[in-house]
Amino acid sequence: MRSFALCFVAILLTVVATPPAYAEPIPQSRPQITLSFAPLVKEVAPAVVNIYAQKKVQQRVMSPLLDDPFFRRFFEGAMPPGFSRQRLENSLGSGVIVRANGLIVTSNHVIEGADQIRVVLADRREFDATVMLADDHSDLAVLRIDAKNENLPYLELKDSDEAQVGDLVIAIGDPFGVGQTVTSGIISALARTAVGTSDLDYFIQTDAAINPGNSGGALVTMDGKLVGINSAIYSRDGGNLGIGFAVPSNMVRAVLNGVAQGEKSLVHPWTGIRGQQVTAELAASLGLTQPTGFLVNEINAASPAGKAGLRVGDVIVSVNGRAVEDPESFRYRIATLPVGSSAMLGVVRHGEKLTVALQLIAPPENPPREQTKVSGQNPLAGAMIANLSPAVSEETGVRGIDRGVVVVQAKGDTAAAGVGIQPGDVILSVNGTKVASVAEVVNALKQPVHRWRLSIRRGDSVITLVVGG
Repeated sequence: MRSFALCFVAILLTVVATPPAYAEPIPQSRPQITLSFAPLVKEVAPAVVNIYAQKKVQQRVMSPLLDDPFFRRFFEGAMPPGFSRQRLENSLGSGVIVRANGLIVTSNHVIEGADQIRVVLADRREFDATVMLADDHSDLAVLRIDAKNENLPYLELKDSDEAQVGDLVIAIGDPFGVGQTVTSGIISALARTAVGTSDLDYFIQTDAAINPGNSGGALVTMDGKLVGINSAIYSRDGGNLGIGFAVPSNMVRAVLNGVAQGEKSLVHPWTGIRGQQVTAELAASLGLTQPTGFLVNEINAASPAGKAGLRVGDVIVSVNGRAVEDPESFRYRIATLPVGSSAMLGVVRHGEKLTVALQLIAPPENPPREQTKVSGQNPLAGAMIANLSPAVSEETGVRGIDRGVVVVQAKGDTAAAGVGIQPGDVILSVNGTKVASVAEVVNALKQPVHRWRLSIRRGDSVITLVVGG
């Protein structure tokens, strides 16, 4: 009996003293228990800059007579009396040096309309900056500073198509003007196309903290390369909620290629295609195993798509081997390619997979724009109007229509702006008369009337404005 007890104790001691095979070794030194982004930040942070933009804004000051209901009656629907005064408006953002010679990429909305742009480096040196290229469609702009032949620190661009959900990233910028700040997180999602902050709606989503002032800053991967330009956040109160969006670096590369070719604004290729997203209901009837792709609904016969043999009902599922999930991702893929090149489209037609070669051309200006400033006593006075064409549609962001008359400009001190006319409005009719050209609009506005009735298209809506008695 005693010998059995001794054996049991010996076995028990053996079990307790022997560590399980899966146990991790206990850290024995400080480096073994320290995880830090410090070496990476030290390498990349000097390439991120602060940007201060200043512009002059004409502000309309209303007459105090409008406080009197008697006088307000006489100006209802027309531009009220008043005067303009000038004020300075400042904006703060971030930027990334992408070339050693002082080429900087930032968000276009940071510097848009600026009269003076000042760049502050991480070492606090300041430089005046010149806009080399501004692209409202991608919300990117390229600046240059004169660093006196000094080789500045810069970030190399990563192929953003190599990024994966779950990759660690750091965001660097100047939130709220407090100074350069670094936050960390992961890539939460790719190919986000419902953000709506630019015409090319295609973003990398991250949970790295991004706040006002971070716009134009760097989203950097663990190999020290630039994978995106921080552009927008989802927020209810202006603060970070862990949902930030960055323009992919492949779009940045396309903008930089435009600068290299001497372009002041980026010309995106025109395909002449319109369509819709493939829904679950459509997928089965189209011979698709899942609801993804770009269903072609309309093709301009004179466009590259028409000449390449694409047909209404085709589903575009890839561009140069990269998947196309919806119309926005198709537009993004095409926009990253240069005019004059070609794209290989993966197409599903009646359940059969095809490959179509598409030549990429600049959007044509047909008909000629005939840009005109409206004059006279009418609600469009002061507005700049032009004939729509693929080129003008691209410039103004008007989608779904290639013919008609569009408002190109309506400054704040004009009669047109006073009655609510905005750039991008398409004029459909004047006092019941349909108009399809600048000449027809000008002629319609010459007719003497006491009350004006304008029908305009704004986005997907048709609005009627009634001005005057």
